[in-house]
Amino acid sequence: MLIPRSLSRLPASLRFSFAMTNHDVDRSGRLVLDPKRFGPWALITGASAGIGREFAHQVAAHGINLVLTARRGAALDELGQELSGRHGIRYRAVPLDLTREDALQTLVTATDALDVGLVISNAGDAVPGAFLATPREDHLAIVRLNVLGHLEIAHHFGQRLAARRRGGLILVGALGASRGVPFMANAAATKAYVHSLGEALHIELGKQGVTVTVLMPGPTDTEALAKLGVENPPIKPLSVQQCASEALASLAAVRARVVPGRLLRLMFSLIPAGVTRRQTARMFEAALKPGPST
Repeated sequence: MLIPRSLSRLPASLRFSFAMTNHDVDRSGRLVLDPKRFGPWALITGASAGIGREFAHQVAAHGINLVLTARRGAALDELGQELSGRHGIRYRAVPLDLTREDALQTLVTATDALDVGLVISNAGDAVPGAFLATPREDHLAIVRLNVLGHLEIAHHFGQRLAARRRGGLILVGALGASRGVPFMANAAATKAYVHSLGEALHIELGKQGVTVTVLMPGPTDTEALAKLGVENPPIKPLSVQQCASEALASLAAVRARVVPGRLLRLMFSLIPAGVTRRQTARMFEAALKPGPST
């Protein structure tokens, strides 16, 4: 793909063109996920809401069957029925708490008889708070979900994808996590683990025909953003549709990572990490201050 001369001086991370082969797009230029490569089944964790739910919509639109997992079983069944009726796909809903020690075995049992070609490890959590004021048990729960959950899924399904010599794995991290996030120090550190794991596996598993892509979303219009307590984020939140579509396009283009949103990519590349940390600290300090008593 030709790059305009005005952009050729920019770092590759800012140019961000999707250099996809012909079989990855249709005649109208829309992304096509090849079911032979990324199907016939896909597993999506954290699928009941937010980015995970949108991943389910977009993957099902390509005719790929779904294994949907999250804590809220009723929401999974509702989503699966909707997508089955709309796209004619099959689905399995697996209500599951990924912090449980038997979580992986539950996924293994639910998927052993299926040919899974795409795994989207999206489940995660982050709650702002002062590091020392947060109970140790809460820190450990985040580690179990954001680190061990991704690790177990990547290891087990990575073996299965490597055995079939094709497929894809998307690991969902968070923009800025590798730089440290005050008042979310532990949660950000767990996402930094996801970034490092995914980018290393992009090379290792790539030699076996498996594409690993790390999604690093910034502020996104989901329930999780509201949970952080930030009423006026410094940048307009990205839509879940754009977030998921750029992740899938990057997977098809065999990219190691993607920061969705041009403005976010620009800011992340140009703003020094120290400035970002100070701004984030002020933002979360303000959000964590108790409101006026009534």
